Amino acid sequence: MGKIIRGEVVGGNKIGRRLGFPTANIRVEESLNATNGVYRARVDAAGKTWDAIVNLGHKPSISGNGARVLEANLLGFEGDLYGQIITVELLDFIRPERRFDSFDALRQQIALDRETVMKKL
Repeated sequence: MGKIIRGEVVGGNKIGRRLGFPTANIRVEESLNATNGVYRARVDAAGKTWDAIVNLGHKPSISGNGARVLEANLLGFEGDLYGQIITVELLDFIRPERRFDSFDALRQQIALDRETVMKKL
């Protein structure tokens, strides 16, 4: 069993949606004892359990307020989770968080990360 994080889905910049990978965002405490980066995860949301790819950290490629956030792309989910409480279990660490010079480079890396997660299912 991995690290469990529970929180309310909040609005984000909608960058993931524009890149083709919509996410459910949860604000997390800086003191959360988990390494920033990309994970394979399991998410309980909307009455079901979903496999997911998760980024935990400060979104260095996106301008923002720098708050630590968890962004979960639920595989196969379509819908709206804003305001709902979801539970995320971090299962496998894929890679550390890093900054990308362009949205295209970020999109390509997310696709590779998703491929890595799919192989682990």
